[in-house]
Amino acid sequence: MDTGTTVLLLLMLFVGTVSSGSPIFYGNSISFMPLKKNEDGTIGVSFTHRQNGWSSCSYESTLECGNGLCTDYNKLSILQTDKDESEDKKWCQTEGLTTATVSTNDTYFTLSGSDCCWLSNSEKVKRWRSEAQLNLGTRSDTLSLNNCPVTTTVANLRVPQNCFSRIQLLAQDPDRDDVKCSFSPDATIPSNFAIDKETCTLTSTGQVDTGNHVIEIMLEDFPTNNITLTYRNGTSVLRKTSDENLAPLCRVKLQFLVEILSSVPSCELGNVQPMFLSKTPSHGDVLHASVGQPFELHAEAKAQNSRIVDFQISGPQNISKEFQTGGQGTAEVTITWTPQSHHAYAFVPFCFTAETDEFQSEMRCVTVLVTRASIVQGEAKVECLPNIMKVILDKASMPGIDERFLKLRDPSCSLSSNGTHIMGTMSLSTCGTTLEDLGDKIAFKNEINSFVLPDEIITRRKVVKIDFSCQFPKSLSISNYFSIHSTDYIFTESGFGSFSYNFEIFKDNKFQDKVNSSAYPVEVRLLDTVYMGIKAQSEISNVRIFVESCKATPDKNPENVLSYDLIKNGCIKDETLKIYQSEDVVFNFEVQAFKFTGNYDKVYITCSVIMCENTSPYSRCAQGCLDEPIKRRRRRDTSRETDRHYIAQGPFVIVKIPGSIEALNDTMFLKMDNVQPVNPKSFATDMESGQGNWNVQQILWNQITTIMFASAFIVLLVLIAVGFCYISKRGIREDRKALILGLEN
Repeated sequence: MDTGTTVLLLLMLFVGTVSSGSPIFYGNSISFMPLKKNEDGTIGVSFTHRQNGWSSCSYESTLECGNGLCTDYNKLSILQTDKDESEDKKWCQTEGLTTATVSTNDTYFTLSGSDCCWLSNSEKVKRWRSEAQLNLGTRSDTLSLNNCPVTTTVANLRVPQNCFSRIQLLAQDPDRDDVKCSFSPDATIPSNFAIDKETCTLTSTGQVDTGNHVIEIMLEDFPTNNITLTYRNGTSVLRKTSDENLAPLCRVKLQFLVEILSSVPSCELGNVQPMFLSKTPSHGDVLHASVGQPFELHAEAKAQNSRIVDFQISGPQNISKEFQTGGQGTAEVTITWTPQSHHAYAFVPFCFTAETDEFQSEMRCVTVLVTRASIVQGEAKVECLPNIMKVILDKASMPGIDERFLKLRDPSCSLSSNGTHIMGTMSLSTCGTTLEDLGDKIAFKNEINSFVLPDEIITRRKVVKIDFSCQFPKSLSISNYFSIHSTDYIFTESGFGSFSYNFEIFKDNKFQDKVNSSAYPVEVRLLDTVYMGIKAQSEISNVRIFVESCKATPDKNPENVLSYDLIKNGCIKDETLKIYQSEDVVFNFEVQAFKFTGNYDKVYITCSVIMCENTSPYSRCAQGCLDEPIKRRRRRDTSRETDRHYIAQGPFVIVKIPGSIEALNDTMFLKMDNVQPVNPKSFATDMESGQGNWNVQQILWNQITTIMFASAFIVLLVLIAVGFCYISKRGIREDRKALILGLEN
């Protein structure tokens, strides 16, 4: 029998075996639609099951309702959503929609299923098991039934061995709960794989073997605030965020394969591995669609030294994609989808990759929030300036919009308005503005959203979602637009217009010579004096600023439980802190450098600042130091004072000088730019002006060190000389004694 016949028979045998049983399994995901309360008290459950595999794109394993507590369990449809269009045709993805009715008084709804067989893999895992568990309580924060995190992956993930560093997974929660990711308890964890619990990112801890690896991740969500859950039987449970032993509100398992390919000469994205361009949504974006209205998702990628042949898509049923190539190695895809009525108010996941014959881009995932009514979505007019982003909305283009109920990503920043326009001004590091790498560009992104008040039962205001950004080419020096250290904080508020705070570190108590931005992070030595200043700039006059608090933390998180108060409630809390008298819009102070005990080498300073009209006798600025904090209404008097705004500076970094006494202690020094040797003629003048302190310390230390080494060297020479003289004299005495004894004999 020749080789060709043997291969053909083996292939027929393999296909026959697969077709007679379950397909080869590549992974799956489960997504819940919003639960519904039926008139008879039961709960309607709908969920989709996306399954990745090979050999049968019409087959999908059945998931069972736990404990048999479901009625009307109905698997409505199973449709193919994407497939491998290459000659190999080795993968496809299906999505099935299932509905059920839950009549039990239990507090949890569970799904589970298992089958055979995983694609041949390094972990030698054969059977797979899916599971999900959802709390059926009505939440006090949303007044709705609880929801599960949303996630999925494309069917076929692959990455070169030397280029694998991380894979970002989708972990979007409709209730805005905190989602934690971990390897499933029953999973076989591949060697040198790790999962970042907070960001849900798969990472490598060392070189990973080539081949297929089975990844099983459990997503769990926890509320960020205390909530009460009320169940169908009338019972209620209070969930406190401080209780670390509480079970998650939902657990859902995500399973997929990662194929590790052989190493490539270059891991630079856009070379042989496709790189997404700025036209593509960012990972984790929330897009919007309406029931019955066509929705389009656009993605664009580039690979200079390979050819993009397709985009792999993980999406819902009835999506279509239009692929086209462009010049200079670019290609783009348009995904079209029309949501149905059962998608209303659901978060629907999409993931996609750009494909060449051998390689693949990173995986990006977004969610699409589907509503019944159209959302007011408009493109804002954005002005991009160095360090500043201005957004302007034309009221006439969005009839029915209520500017009083609009907010930026950071709700402490607000918008102002006149008769025709709504305006906002912010720096590129404030008001929730995020920095994102879009492949060929760098983008600073923010958004304007509508909101409802906590005590509102109904609303007739339109939902508003407006994204805006400033984009800069990577070839442009971004340092011209975005300073590497925090200094300018720009805000907009009604009654005050646009105003800014400048937070700087200075070299001396004259508060004129700033530490240059190239010196950040600033290196300091314990007990040295650090000079800092806050200055406000406002479009209106007759204002002053009040620094209500300043605290230090060992990282950028101002809410870190490890913190130290310098100023609290307007009162000085650190004995070394000194405030300098200055003009109303300036707050200058000094403090002795310190460090946090333990293994911490950085200190960040965060201050909350309020701007007030000078003539307001009841403003927070006029009240000064208070022993107890006061509860302020968000807008007690919009013409009198602003909200608290938080500004930060740092870090200060601890350094130790090798070979010095400082290396034996926790000491730090303030690093100056371009420190020059002291001119003896100007030494006295510098001492009188206070500008020579640093040079004096350097000279004294250098002189002391030189004297110490010189003295030690001289002492050593003296000891050697004394020893030599003693040995010589002793030898002479011994010789003389021997000579005398010889003569006597």
